[in-house]
Amino acid sequence: MKVFDAVENDTIAAVSTPFGEGAIAVVRMSGPRSVEIADRVFLSKKKPSELTARVQQFGKIRDSAQVIDDVVLSVHRAPASYTGEDVVEINCHGGILVTRRILQLLLDGGARSAEPGEFTQRAFLHGKMDLTQAEAVMDLIRAQTDLALRAASEQLEGRLGGRIREIRERLLGLLAHVEAYIDFPDEDIDPDTGAALLKKLDEAREKTAQLLRTADQGRILREGVRTVIFGEPNVGKSSLLNVLLGFERAIVSETPGTTRDTIEETINLRGIPLRLIDTAGVRESRDAIEREGIARALKNIQRADLALHVVDGSEPPPTVEELNLIPLPVVPVGILILNKADLGIHPCWQGENYQDAIRVSCRTGEGLEELSDAIFERVMHGAVHHEDSAIAINARHQACLKNAAGFLDAAHAALSEGVSPEFVSIELRAALDAVGEVVGKVDAEELLGKIFGTFCIGK
Repeated sequence: MKVFDAVENDTIAAVSTPFGEGAIAVVRMSGPRSVEIADRVFLSKKKPSELTARVQQFGKIRDSAQVIDDVVLSVHRAPASYTGEDVVEINCHGGILVTRRILQLLLDGGARSAEPGEFTQRAFLHGKMDLTQAEAVMDLIRAQTDLALRAASEQLEGRLGGRIREIRERLLGLLAHVEAYIDFPDEDIDPDTGAALLKKLDEAREKTAQLLRTADQGRILREGVRTVIFGEPNVGKSSLLNVLLGFERAIVSETPGTTRDTIEETINLRGIPLRLIDTAGVRESRDAIEREGIARALKNIQRADLALHVVDGSEPPPTVEELNLIPLPVVPVGILILNKADLGIHPCWQGENYQDAIRVSCRTGEGLEELSDAIFERVMHGAVHHEDSAIAINARHQACLKNAAGFLDAAHAALSEGVSPEFVSIELRAALDAVGEVVGKVDAEELLGKIFGTFCIGK
């Protein structure tokens, strides 16, 4: 996508609702010819060019003498619109053919098809939002939980952008002080001034570090927690998956080795999306397909954020020799689940080594609330805070801020060692540029094209 190509001179159009049958669909245009094109295809008491901004008008979309659909049309005048340009929105019936015919009519009238994310891209380029707010639009669309929705909504309001601007203002102030000394090469930075500058620099470093600490929170809210259910055959892994989901997703059978491949589903656990992955029972096997399923299970355990180790609590724990038959990888964060508690827990599980194990019964529902509590505590342990969930940086923000932190550390070292102000200035400028990339305060066409290319058409 060419980010800066003739933004002011062309008009774009797209269907902004998913293709398919529905009650209504929205066809959107943005650009200098939007109202002109709408005038030619919209039949009503008033032309779009005669409408008051943001007032809806009922009418018909026509192609020559043929009426395509009854619609409701609204005009949003520049600059008080989503994109900052003249925008026309057409609400029509949600049929596939209807929306395609209307869109084609607009394209024939002089608009071109919008690229993915181009409406929001134009909003960014016209100063309607910063880059963090633009990214929040897609987070809002993709949110799977209330917590993720809240984080995206508040980021869209500019909370993350506000934090970034605060850091940039601190760095600009520091840079101004340092460069003042560059203009007077015969003067060194005196100790008192140097101490004051170091204090301000430390404040900027801490603000950056605070944002970096939210990276795990952001990943969890956007991608979910990769939660792998593993254990030996017939311990109740698939039953646990079904109970957590609330419906029969996996086949449950007394025959060992029923699950051959991984099964993945997502649930909402108190605002946190859990990506549950049921795996093949881990055991020695001569069956080639089952061995492949076991290999996939082991790989998934290695990549897991959280591993749920399910055992049959009514049977004694496996011996060391039995455990060594299959070399399980190191479990990242694990919860031991003693399933089949309705059959009674074997005395060998009562020892001190198993005091944190969760006793459940997939048949009766016993212990499932305690399991939810345990999962929630393991996932949260400081990563996600309800009171400040709005500040949750993504991987791009993290990379930018890591670069900035490195430059700030170098500036701190240079200032502490009393080196020439020019070297301090170079590091501060680099940090300022890195922080600016977060909100789009940088000429980076490739970066912007990559970000907006992930959006859906019509957004």
